[in-house]
Amino acid sequence: MSVPMNWAYCTNGFRDHPLDQTLEVLADLGYTGAAVTLDHGHLMPGASAAEVGRIAALARRLGLSLAVETGGRYALDPRRKHYPTLLHDDAEARVRFLCEAMRIAADLGAPVVHLWSGIRPPEVPEAEAWDRLVRQCERLLGEADEVGVTLGFEPEPGMLVADLAGYERLRGLLGGHARFGLTLDIGHCRCLEPYDVPECVERALPHLVHVQIEDMRRGVHEHLEFGEGEIDFPPALAALDGFGGLVAVELARHSHAAPDVARRSIEFLRRAHDLAGAGRSRR
Repeated sequence: MSVPMNWAYCTNGFRDHPLDQTLEVLADLGYTGAAVTLDHGHLMPGASAAEVGRIAALARRLGLSLAVETGGRYALDPRRKHYPTLLHDDAEARVRFLCEAMRIAADLGAPVVHLWSGIRPPEVPEAEAWDRLVRQCERLLGEADEVGVTLGFEPEPGMLVADLAGYERLRGLLGGHARFGLTLDIGHCRCLEPYDVPECVERALPHLVHVQIEDMRRGVHEHLEFGEGEIDFPPALAALDGFGGLVAVELARHSHAAPDVARRSIEFLRRAHDLAGAGRSRR
């Protein structure tokens, strides 16, 4: 029997709404989760315990499960996107940000904190970049053990860890730590992986803790509304059957029409999931 999906939406797609309004809109549309991006205008490290507690209580009242995402473009530097990363000489600000994200996640009751490697700085040799990434992830895993959350590491096109093979390499270098999980972006599977999307999902499942989802085209890293790209979603969702974490729509550049985009997205995903179930029943 098919397990209902825990449809969620990334709050970076609601930049023009306060976080509490975002959660209320998502619950009204039928979402059962939210991937809270720590960023300006929403929760940020340094938010008071009272504010974090208020959001946690609101999510419980609305019946929303939460994850914490850390991909805010200018969260740490107003002039340089995603700076610093775990690969830079001055990575300490990123480490502090991620440690605070884990503490916020624990207070929100969010079991997963998402992160990524960053783009390798041109002055840093590749071997050194990998060494830096492993050292910093080891530090972060110590914090994860302390606060009781799981890291959901996302391979990201153009970054040092760009694909599933890169994630698997990094996980191995970290000794297969139980709290080093995988965030899989379904669009990225179509964009650059050498396998079709259902194969990517099946390969990811043993370590999968968080899913981002949107449409995409081969070779182009552009997050598209469903139906605007090339992904055949029913087989992809069939491969995800049984996954109990959040499946979070990530359309960060669609805030200008966020409520309508979120409505269209959940309607599309429900139809695709129904078709996935119908396909399984015919087999």
